[in-house]
Amino acid sequence: MMPIKWLEKHSMIKDRATSASTISVVPAMGASRHRAQQIATELNYPFSVDLSDPNAVILLVVDVNDAWLQLNVEPRPGPVAVNFDAPALQFRRRSGHNELLGRAVGIKQGNLPHVLDATAGLGRDAYVLADSGCHVRLIERSPVLAWLLRQAIEKASISAIPAVREAAQRMAVTAADSTGQVVQAGEVVYLDPMFPDRRQKAAAKKDLTLLQHLHGSADGSTVDDEAGALFDWAISQQASRIVVKRGLKDVPLGGKPTFSLKGKAIRFDVYAR
Repeated sequence: MMPIKWLEKHSMIKDRATSASTISVVPAMGASRHRAQQIATELNYPFSVDLSDPNAVILLVVDVNDAWLQLNVEPRPGPVAVNFDAPALQFRRRSGHNELLGRAVGIKQGNLPHVLDATAGLGRDAYVLADSGCHVRLIERSPVLAWLLRQAIEKASISAIPAVREAAQRMAVTAADSTGQVVQAGEVVYLDPMFPDRRQKAAAKKDLTLLQHLHGSADGSTVDDEAGALFDWAISQQASRIVVKRGLKDVPLGGKPTFSLKGKAIRFDVYAR
C-alpha cells in the first residue's frame, strides 16, 4: 500500500495539472488553417483564427509543416518550439557540456542504460541521452507538449543529420502523469523539476515560464511539493538509480544522495540502488 503522504502529493499533482492554462490552436497563415483545425480536434483544444486570442493564455501556432507554442501574455515572449536538429542543441552536443548528465545516469564504456525521463518538458535532456546511446522513455503530462515531442521525433527521424536520425529511434513519448507509470527493473529515472533560480538567460526563462503555465504552476509555489511527490514515486519503483537535477544551492530533493556531480550552475544528485 502506498503511504498517505505519497497519495496526497499524487492527488495534488493531478489537481494542478487540471488547472493548467487555457490553450487555443491557431493557424500561422491561411494555408495552415485546415491542419490547425485537425490538430485542435485531435487534442480537444479550441480552434481560433486570432493570433492574439484573448481567451487563451497559450497558443499552439500551427504552420504548414511546423508548430510551436506562444505564451499569450504581455510582454509577449518569443515562440517555444521542440526541434532536435536545431543548431543550438547540436552545438550543445558538440561542445561536451553534457558529460555530467551522461555520468549521472551511468553512461560508461559498455553501459548505456535505459532511462525514464519523468519530466520530459521540451525533451532536450532526453535527446542528449538518446544521442549518447541511451534508450529514453519520455513521460510528459501536458498533452500539447507530448504532441510536440512526438512531432519533433518524427521530424528528427528524417533529419539530414545522421546522428539525429539515430537518436530519434531511441526515443518514445508517453502522454501521462509519471506517477502512474511503472519503472522497469534496471531503468534509470531522471527528474528535472522546475526551479526558477538556476536559469539566467532570457531564452531559458521564457521556456521555464511557458512550462510553468502548461503544468498549472505559473506562480512556482508548488514546484518543490510536486518534485517531492515525483521523488517519492521514483523511490518506490525498481529503478537502478534516480538522478535529480538541482540548482547548486538547492536542498537535495530526497535527502542525502549517494553522490553528486556539480557543474557551474547545476548539480546532479544521484541516488543509487
